[in-house]
Parts: sequence; C-alpha cells; structure tokens
Amino acid sequence: MQCRLLRGLAGALLTLLCTGLLSLRYHSSLSPDGAREAAALGPPSPLSPELQLRDVFITVKTTRAFHRSRLELLLDTWVSRTREQTFVFTDSPDEGLQERLGSHLVVTNCSAEHSHPALSCKMAAEFDTFLASGLRWFCHVDDDNYVNPRALLKLLKTFPQTRDVYLGRPSLNRPIRASEPRPHNRTRLVQFWFATGGAGFCINRKLALKMAPWASGSRFVETAALIRLPDDCTVGYIVECKLGGHLQPSPLFHSHLETLQLLGAAQLPEQGKVTPVQMPSPPRAPDSMPVYLNPLPIIFRERRRAENGTESHRGPLPGTGATLIPAFSREDLACGLDALCNCSSPSLGPQSLLL
Repeated sequence: MQCRLLRGLAGALLTLLCTGLLSLRYHSSLSPDGAREAAALGPPSPLSPELQLRDVFITVKTTRAFHRSRLELLLDTWVSRTREQTFVFTDSPDEGLQERLGSHLVVTNCSAEHSHPALSCKMAAEFDTFLASGLRWFCHVDDDNYVNPRALLKLLKTFPQTRDVYLGRPSLNRPIRASEPRPHNRTRLVQFWFATGGAGFCINRKLALKMAPWASGSRFVETAALIRLPDDCTVGYIVECKLGGHLQPSPLFHSHLETLQLLGAAQLPEQGKVTPVQMPSPPRAPDSMPVYLNPLPIIFRERRRAENGTESHRGPLPGTGATLIPAFSREDLACGLDALCNCSSPSLGPQSLLL
C-alpha cells in the first residue's frame, strides 16, 4: 500500500515539473530573447518536401508499330535519365523492350488501332497506374516527344500543391465544342480547352483524385464515348466541364503542329536556353528552356526516305523555313537532341538536324 502511495506521489510531482517547464518555455518564446532563439533554429519544416524528379510519374503512350522507329531513340536519350520515373504503355509484348525496361513496360489489353476507343483505353491505363503509384505529378507524352527532365521539374516546382493544376498546350486558338447527352434524349452543347496530347500534359495528384469518378477504371473510356472525342480532349472535358477547372497553358510544351526550323549540329550546345521551335503566342521568356519537343515525325520520315535510296528533300521544307540535310545516324540524332536541351556535352559532327 505504501509503495503504491509513493509511486502515485512521484507521478504527480513529475507531472507538475513537466507542466512548469513547458509554461516557462512558452513565456520565454513570447519575449524578444525567445523569438531570437526560435529564429536561430531556422524556419519551420514545410508540410511537404520539395518536389523531386522521383515524385513525377511520366508515361509514354506507344504501339507496336513504333517500338523500333521511335522508342529506341527515346530510350537512348531522355528515358535513360528518367528510367525510374518513366513507364511505357503499349498494346503488344516485346522481348527487346521488356529486357530494357523491365516492369516499366506496361502491356495493356488495348487495341493497336489508332482509334478513339483504343487511345482512351491506354490513357485510362496510364491514369490508373499513376493513381496507384502515389506520386505527386502525372505527365503524359507520346512516343515522338523529347522530354527535358530538368526543365520539366523546374516548371512543376512553380505550382503550389494547394491548387488543382492541369498543364499543357492547346492545339486550337479557341475552346473545342462537344455535345453532352442529357436525360430524355436531350443534348447540351459544352465548350472547353484541352491540352493536346501531341505536346504532352501534366496533372497534379490533387486534381487527378477529383477526376477519378470520370477517369478511373472503365469510366474514362465511357466518358470519351459519351462526348465522342479523343482521349486528350476527354481529359480537358473532365477538368473543365465536370470539375470547373481550367487548363494552364504553357509555351514550354511543343507539338508537331508548330513551325520548325533547322539548327546545325555545331550550334546545338548553345541552345540550352533557347528552343529551336518557333513559338506562336503567348510569348515565352528569353531564358526559358523547352520542356517537351515533338520533332520526330519529320525526322523519321526523312530518314526512311534516305534509307530507301530515294532522293531526299534538300530544299526548304514547306511551312518551316528550314533546309534538311538528312545525313545522320541514330547516334548523331540522340547526341544532338541531348545537346539541344543541355543535357550533355557531346562531341558533335557536321551533320544537320531538323528539330
């Protein structure tokens, strides 16, 4: 009995002592000396750590027909530096790609057709895999995009986590229109902006979770079929029409729809801060670096013509104001693309690249 009484008294004294110390610390923090001491300890820890590249989930959408002609170049360049963050979504197994990518090659059950349902099926797979990853950003690109990882990370860091972010580049100078089915066989005309998939786009996790009722599982394909539009348009429809959000346009995303110009290979190392893609409005800052480039359709078209022994176009390319000299190897092309985004310092030859 006496032991229990002594333990109880000791516990009460310890509680009073701790309360007194906490009270003294609180009052000292209100004094100038206490404020200086708190300041010396540094700023409070942020709610979330600074965004790192490992927090970004990058998806590449492709099909078996382009495994060799497009993906190999990506694997030799920017994907090799973002291997842990990049996942390739395709429609057919490929032993060569499986060996290089491992679990980062995702073979979907989607059709290989270039149709709205097939494209939406792959986008749904990308979206669901991102949600399951728990990462903070979802960035989609096509298999003919070149990504500048450092510029991408720098751009994403400018957006606070407290807001919904849908980032990309529209391909139209006006909102797109769609007919939204309503009850009793009625329709409603809606209009919205969307980021073209050919230039790539990014969505933060806060917004993606809100999109889930229309975008996760089979619901993305169903939503796309409802408005009869492709997958990239469907993303814009969900964000703007269903959630009341808005596309944040960025001049740092580039697609094949833009005007291109020629740069000699020897000039590429100086292009770290100036994109060779001529930009329409809105204007970009002079020190901006390209985040996504989409130069590959023209490059590969010209390479195929040269390899087939046909005479390649050596004059000005229509609509580009550029001249193409397609005498380069895959190594030269990879080297030039890396130098363009200041990702390495390669030894460049005299070949010219269309970018």
